Amino acid sequence: MDFLKSAVASAMAAKGPPFPYNFGDKVDLDPSIWTLYNGTRREDGSDCSIFSFEIAANRSALPLARNALKKLRTLRHPGVIKVLDTVESETYIYIATERLVPLRWHVKRKSLSPETAKWGLYSIARTVKFINDEASSVHGNLKVASVYTTESGEWKLGGFEVLSNVKDDEAVIYTYGSLVPDSGRYTPPELAKSGWDAIKRSPHSAVDAYEFGALIFEIFNGNFTSDQAGQTKNIPPSLHPSYKRLNNPNPKARLTVAHFLEQGRRNGSFFDTPLIKLTEGVENLGVKTEEEREAFLDDLDQVTDDFPEDFFRMKVLPELLKSVEFGGGGPKAFGLVMKIATKLSNEDFDAKVLPVLLRLFGNPDRAIRVCLLDNLPLMIDRLSQKTVNDKIFPQIVTGFTDVAPVVREQTLKSVLTIITKLSDRTINGELLKYLAKTANDEQPGIRTNTTICLGKIAKYLGTSSRSKVLIAAFSRSLRDPFIHARNAALMALSVTSEHFSDEDCATRVLPAICPSLIDKEKLIRDQAVKTLDVYVQKIKKAVESMPETVLPPESSVSGNPRMGTPQAEAAAGWAGWAISSFTNKLSAAAGEITSSNGASPGPATSSAPPSRPSTAAPITSTSSASALHRQAVKSPPPSAPLTRNPSTAGEAFFEDDDNHDDGDADFDAWGDMGDMDEDDTSTPNRMAASISSNQSNDNPFAEPSSSSAKKKPAAIPASSKPFDDGSEPDFAGWLAQQAEKKKGGVLGGSKALPKGLGKATSTASSTVKKTTAPVKSKPVVVKKKIDTKPKDEDGDDGWGGW
Repeated sequence: MDFLKSAVASAMAAKGPPFPYNFGDKVDLDPSIWTLYNGTRREDGSDCSIFSFEIAANRSALPLARNALKKLRTLRHPGVIKVLDTVESETYIYIATERLVPLRWHVKRKSLSPETAKWGLYSIARTVKFINDEASSVHGNLKVASVYTTESGEWKLGGFEVLSNVKDDEAVIYTYGSLVPDSGRYTPPELAKSGWDAIKRSPHSAVDAYEFGALIFEIFNGNFTSDQAGQTKNIPPSLHPSYKRLNNPNPKARLTVAHFLEQGRRNGSFFDTPLIKLTEGVENLGVKTEEEREAFLDDLDQVTDDFPEDFFRMKVLPELLKSVEFGGGGPKAFGLVMKIATKLSNEDFDAKVLPVLLRLFGNPDRAIRVCLLDNLPLMIDRLSQKTVNDKIFPQIVTGFTDVAPVVREQTLKSVLTIITKLSDRTINGELLKYLAKTANDEQPGIRTNTTICLGKIAKYLGTSSRSKVLIAAFSRSLRDPFIHARNAALMALSVTSEHFSDEDCATRVLPAICPSLIDKEKLIRDQAVKTLDVYVQKIKKAVESMPETVLPPESSVSGNPRMGTPQAEAAAGWAGWAISSFTNKLSAAAGEITSSNGASPGPATSSAPPSRPSTAAPITSTSSASALHRQAVKSPPPSAPLTRNPSTAGEAFFEDDDNHDDGDADFDAWGDMGDMDEDDTSTPNRMAASISSNQSNDNPFAEPSSSSAKKKPAAIPASSKPFDDGSEPDFAGWLAQQAEKKKGGVLGGSKALPKGLGKATSTASSTVKKTTAPVKSKPVVVKKKIDTKPKDEDGDDGWGGW
């Protein structure tokens, strides 16, 4: 079908001058000499309307068609149909105009609201006034069929077939007025009686005044006949007085359209409406003063949904956008822009509003930026993700570092609006970087809003860094001196618990919440309890699926119990298991000590009676080294001289003291876990068990006496070799030397202690007591036994080292 229309148009254009428009669908009209088509411009595809007149088919109306063509070319007024191009040939006349819709369509559908009808009549009245007064002409064809509406909803006047200048004696209206289709219904009574020449005997505006009254009745009722002139059916009451005067049978008493317009403009009259004020103000919005602009925008903000959307889209919106961007309209004008933009289609929004929006986001004016951010929720659904992420967000982030707190706060709030349009890389990179800055903002309200924002966008954060970011941010807010910041952190933790692992909840979140339980503010304490309960319940649910223990079963453990391993029978007390294992270990340590080569050590000299068993536990060489090392720690400073006595001090170190209690023997089996107290004179030194009663307690490493009956003190000089190297005792070398001597059968003679283990004499005395006795060749070896019976006295002294 489109191909056929194009072919017909091309064939028609081939017979005459070129016509750069394509014909479209035919538009239904009232009886007329013209045929109306929808058309498009070939160059850019823009819409238009085409009035076509075929000369061969209607040659008698050719003077009317040529008169209309002439007047449309020469008469310029905002209320007149806008002509784009015209073509006249011997066979046709084409007039291309802006895209039009006959007013008859709206009248038939009764789609005109009273406010819209008044606005349209006001526009037609202004045009007729211009024709009558400024052009000194008569329209002569005012009716619904001569009025059209544009894409913007504005009413435009056409039907210029008989429009004539009254100064022209050979005007078309006098000769061809009766040839206008359907003119009989709208002809004034004086013309119907005396013919069209009667116009010359009456005011020339009288004809248009009568027909304008008929137009009013037809708009509000849908049709008009000559006997309905002056009737007020369905006409708004405010129009009645002036309307009746328009249809006065006497042409000289008839109210002119100019006077009708003037009466309607009066305060409170029928043309004093917000919509009419808007149409007049929007045309010169750019040249208004600041006060006039503010007043106009206030009136525009009061418009209702009854007003024509097309007019706002096509006329008001472009003017407001220009005012916002260039004319200083400011935030108020932009708010109206967004109100109108909500009714636009996506195509119109992208074409008319989006380019201006992108330029406005780059505007450094703070008032414009705040207004843009406030209205962002109204436009976000119309913006693509690429547009927001690549063009708008880079401009928005400049507000995070603005010196004005209101800009920073509005920028922060806008994150919740645009978060769904941002890429993961932008969210977890640049956005979090700026939120970290606002979390430390000097304004407490901004810090609080940052915490709230993080809680709401938590689900959009990357899973790899989400818990780390949230815990760090919320933990910092919990320490904020601003009460609402702390409260916001607690509430944010409550709603984001699902994003934390069980381990994070137990080890990081709960410790951070607990200090808030004793906050100085009751609001914080109450919220902390609620938040804590959320995480406690989550942890309880998590531990229900955990095993009771991860230790292997008892049947899989072989050998004797180890110290530190809990025992079933001691589970009632926290220390029961340790004491039980301790005594079990001592019971298993019975027997003689053997060296690493399998030989038993030689008998040690003892001053104790043979009949009394020793309570000291056998100690291996390793235990001896440990005990000796601890004794060396108790020795005086290394500056004191070291006494080396040729004696069996090595064997005496492991002998028992007669006064040594049973409880201490248990600790000796573990290497004397308690601290030694050399200054306690009430208790004998445990490390001097083999020294006789006449031996000084200050030197636990002196040789024992051969007889307890002979006690003759002998002064010996201190060793001539001072202890001056300050190194650690040579335990390994000393033990190896002792083992070698025992292997060779040398039991007596000099047994030097390891380097550094001699105890220095007191600084107040230069001599020490020494008791010498011959070493028995075959000493009596007493079998040592371990008494595992717990001592009766308090055991605190033995755990003193712990």
